[in-house]
Amino acid sequence: MFAVIYSFNIIPEKEDQFIHAWHELTRLIYQHENSYGSRLHREEENRYIAYAQWPDKATWKNAGPKLPPEADPFRRQMRDCCQEIKTLYEMELVDDQLAQHPFSLMGQKS
Repeated sequence: MFAVIYSFNIIPEKEDQFIHAWHELTRLIYQHENSYGSRLHREEENRYIAYAQWPDKATWKNAGPKLPPEADPFRRQMRDCCQEIKTLYEMELVDDQLAQHPFSLMGQKS
């Protein structure tokens, strides 16, 4: 598995527009480009970090051509909302200990 971390510095007052465009574009990338999806985090006011997963680096590098025309307005909107977009890291997975649910001892006897 391959992961990419991005940072987005958002123009003040454009956060809601950015989040909407990011959500819609990420959905289309997932549906059409074989990604595993992405998570968006707010680091601080007007600064967001996204973590995207892919099956491998080649799939990530070759993404884009399969997107439908409806992706273009979301791409433009994301760019127009940002002062800066950076790819911070490109990483190969070594070990995966991320769970979907927290570990719980409820119901277990000691």
